[in-house]
Amino acid sequence: MKYDFDKINDRRGTCSYKWDGNSDPDMLPMWVADMDFQTAPVIIEALQSRVAQGIFGYTHVPDEYYEAVTGWFAKRHGWTFSRDWMLYLPGVVPALSAIIKALTEPGDKVLVQTPVYNCFFSSIRNNGCEIVSSPLRRIGNTYRIDFEDLDRKTSDPGVKLMILCNPHNPAGRVWTVEELKKTGEICIRNNVTVISDEIHCELVFPGHEYTPFASVSDEFLKHSVTCIAPTKAFNIAGLQIANIVAYDPEVRKRIDKAINVNEVCDVNPFGVIATIAAYNDGEDWLEQLLCYLKDNYDCFRKFCSENLPDFPVVNLEGTYLVWMDCSRLGIPSVRLEQELIKEAKLWLNEGTMYGAEGEGFMRWNIACPRSVMLEGLSRFKEFADRRTTSR
Repeated sequence: MKYDFDKINDRRGTCSYKWDGNSDPDMLPMWVADMDFQTAPVIIEALQSRVAQGIFGYTHVPDEYYEAVTGWFAKRHGWTFSRDWMLYLPGVVPALSAIIKALTEPGDKVLVQTPVYNCFFSSIRNNGCEIVSSPLRRIGNTYRIDFEDLDRKTSDPGVKLMILCNPHNPAGRVWTVEELKKTGEICIRNNVTVISDEIHCELVFPGHEYTPFASVSDEFLKHSVTCIAPTKAFNIAGLQIANIVAYDPEVRKRIDKAINVNEVCDVNPFGVIATIAAYNDGEDWLEQLLCYLKDNYDCFRKFCSENLPDFPVVNLEGTYLVWMDCSRLGIPSVRLEQELIKEAKLWLNEGTMYGAEGEGFMRWNIACPRSVMLEGLSRFKEFADRRTTSR
């Protein structure tokens, strides 16, 4: 391979949220969703060139930025949208909060499909809205949408928005066109606007295809708002950049006002430069990354099949976040996270942070060199062996 994803990059002492969040030098963090790979060389080179200028004042977002974003989605995903529909801001979570502020009143309800990314909950609550859950159905080692429940929940006139996670974190699903169609038809029929969080859209494995929700039909475009960013796919989350795509000019105006009310209307020059470099010249790196991540997942599954057969792993269609059923241990997820940290020096995400349906599960981040992933699995196996033997 042209790029070395097996390389160990020492991130301790770099103010890394992931690696410096615990002072124990032996701790192995496989929790928060950033990767332990260096980003694409074209991005590093573009940033080095910008740093060489030596002045870091307020930035103007140039035409090249809009051309890079719209060109990427048209070429790679067949979704053509106008630059006029775009609003930039520092991240997808601020985007979600601004959209909810713009399109709801305090006391309104916002639907989510649990287990789901935990920041959805805080964005809803922080805007004075009520969370409504339409839990996904676990069928074997995958998840499906419960369309009957979704229809019933969205028929409540108090439900104004649905946040769709596409691809889904932590369930690992890449929703099919048919699933998106059914979801959109239900929401449109019940006058519910869809906010589609598509930050993981580039991280899709062979045999599965990401479809932008808004690209399914003109009606879906008009009844939705989409959040996108290059940050997960290119490991540049710390550069703080994202985009909202909203077709309706009145909706866009309201969101723009909320962005300014929340004072998240400015971005830094490095996020702009990195986005342009990623979307214009980063595709080759991304393709090799996806091959490596898929091989990591296959290796993860093989290890579990041979050494941890009582710990089912949910099928991973997209993202680099593996959802493992740890109910065999009989330890509540919150406690299991802490005991793994204390006894195995392994840091995973406990399942209930993604909703009550996450009880018994742990989320693994496998976007790391394969040797590191295998070390994490070995630590987990030793911990599990001790616990199951002593029961």
